[in-house]
Amino acid sequence: MVDDKELMKTGTTTLALQCKDGIVLAADKRVTSGYLISHKKFDKIISITDNIAVTVAGTVSDVQLLAKYIKAELKLKEIRTYRESSVKEAVNLLSMMVYNNIRKMSLIPGISHFIIGGKDDSGFHIYDLAPDGSIIEVDDYTTTGSGSVMVYGVLETMYKKNMSVDEGVKLAVKSINAAIQRDIASGNGINIFTITKGGLKNVVSKDIETKIEV
Repeated sequence: MVDDKELMKTGTTTLALQCKDGIVLAADKRVTSGYLISHKKFDKIISITDNIAVTVAGTVSDVQLLAKYIKAELKLKEIRTYRESSVKEAVNLLSMMVYNNIRKMSLIPGISHFIIGGKDDSGFHIYDLAPDGSIIEVDDYTTTGSGSVMVYGVLETMYKKNMSVDEGVKLAVKSINAAIQRDIASGNGINIFTITKGGLKNVVSKDIETKIEV
């Protein structure tokens, strides 16, 4: 029998917003093992190229390893072909890894849920890559994790199709904050990345401390 602490799953809130001038990716920082908060400063947004990033949710070991694999494979592909991979190419490659990962026999379930955001010659793209390897292209917004119920409530009400990246960052903060306030598996801080014509940039990285001193 596998101990809960070995599973190390991220009780998570991540999201992606499509804006008129780019993409906003956001996530909280808490990692949970059952009812234990096992890590308070985990980066759930990972850069895989200069123009593509992923948000991660699921079993920590799996999402970390798959992110390393896709980053290495895309770099090798760039060296071999002398061109940067498109967002769709990156998504298709990662989806095959996710498909194979969750179907292998293991005592620890290989659950991994990614949101991929990036830009290429055809524009800005967001893809929801589910734990079973299925791919859905998103033209407005999507969210994953245990806090997604709260986030969808905010986004359904406040998201606007033509909002700017700056407006998107503010909406992302409101959305993650709603999850942190009500979802016990989300919290301890927020990370926000933007993808614009200038590339990938970390615009917000804030920790939330709850220590009480008297």
